[in-house]
Amino acid sequence: MPDTADQAVERLRDAGIVLPSLRVDPVTDVYGGRNTLVDLGSCNLDVAARLAAALSGREGE
Repeated sequence: MPDTADQAVERLRDAGIVLPSLRVDPVTDVYGGRNTLVDLGSCNLDVAARLAAALSGREGE
């Protein structure tokens, strides 16, 4: 498990998750720590389908 939101974003990118607005949420980042959110943003249907396919083999982890 990543220690920071920045690490979580990097792990998603390293895993091939490419979303237009994948980033650390700047509003919640002010508070830092485990309360910081990762903004996954919006994506088109093709990206949503590829994301679902990539995650389908990871159920139960």
